[in-house]
Amino acid sequence: MSGRRALDLIVRGAREVFTATPSGPLDGAVVGVRDGTIAYLGAEAGLGAAGLEVGAATRVIDAPDMLVTPGLVDPHTHLVFAGDRAEEYGRRAAGVPYLQIAAEGGGIAATMRATRAAPLEALVERARPRLDALLRCGVTTAEVKSGYGLTLEAEVKMLRAVEALDAAHPVDLVGTFLGAHTVPPERRSDRAAHVADIVERWIPAVAEQCLATFCDVFVETGAFTIPEGEAVLRAGLAHGLRPKVHADQLSPGGGAELAARVGAVSADHLEHVSDAGIAALAEAGTVAVLLPGAALFLGVDDRAPARRLIEGGVRVALSTDCNPGTCMTENLLLMLTLGMSRLGLSAREVLEAVTVHAAAALGRDDVAGSLQVGRPADLAIFATPSHHHLPYHFGGDPTRWVIKGGQVVYAA
Repeated sequence: MSGRRALDLIVRGAREVFTATPSGPLDGAVVGVRDGTIAYLGAEAGLGAAGLEVGAATRVIDAPDMLVTPGLVDPHTHLVFAGDRAEEYGRRAAGVPYLQIAAEGGGIAATMRATRAAPLEALVERARPRLDALLRCGVTTAEVKSGYGLTLEAEVKMLRAVEALDAAHPVDLVGTFLGAHTVPPERRSDRAAHVADIVERWIPAVAEQCLATFCDVFVETGAFTIPEGEAVLRAGLAHGLRPKVHADQLSPGGGAELAARVGAVSADHLEHVSDAGIAALAEAGTVAVLLPGAALFLGVDDRAPARRLIEGGVRVALSTDCNPGTCMTENLLLMLTLGMSRLGLSAREVLEAVTVHAAAALGRDDVAGSLQVGRPADLAIFATPSHHHLPYHFGGDPTRWVIKGGQVVYAA
């Protein structure tokens, strides 16, 4: 008897193991998994000294010349919705202004109508393929927002769909209440009453049913003002929902400063963030979630100041912003390329932006986003030799295995 404990799974032969920790990538290391957690990281020859071994029942994944990373984290999505806006996209690409499309009943209002009409089961089934697509990109944790129902009943239905998907799918989902996405057409004549409804009825109901972790608000011209947004976020805090903010996407409207003031976990978009906003985010420890796919899809050249944010002391995450109107993609790997080509980040920075910093944007960096002994064994394995190559060779299909909690949940 050796007295050693057999591993449940081992990944061997990888060219690089990107741990997303200060120790940096490991060359030629193996990853050993036992009881759903990472039991070993290092040279295979050191297993015995660690009291571990490859046993007869150990699942062996040979990953020659491949890259192993933490399971990726997508910290900003709108995966649950009904209908689509493909025709609207075509009109916009042909030069029809968005404001004209919205005035004709398009935009968020179109998705709102379809989402309100769809039963819960349909929302779940329509979101499942999107979630499968995220998984195929190596994602093991994702945030999903409400915000297309815009009545209490419809917002709860959306969050119930997130709950159902989380229970049935290997990707771990974090729900966010975005009832303050926009003012629905039928409430525009009395904004104050609508905001009061969100604060006094919607947020307490969502919190009482434990349907969300976060409360988000879109602070922007045409959406919600700073005072309105602050009222919503402070009501969320009073009911145990941590703040997030859609901030400074179209104009420097003070969204970042609001996010810092309320202690938001993340401020998202930030294409027009001010220097004062960057300083405030750094002091508050708020993560900046950047969404370069949205500007690409919209055909504009707005770029969040990623380098200024990092140099200012703000952690930067990247996300798909998957949604039917302004960024219809589940390809988180593409965001790595855009993070380098359009935002000026390095290869290491973009991969950290979808691992450890993305996990921090969800308050999950204590359990997700990095490879460390004792952490849950969430891994992605890519047919590429290093983290430098993952954003470099874009548009392909490099994912070979995804492991969640020590179990293989996707194999190409």
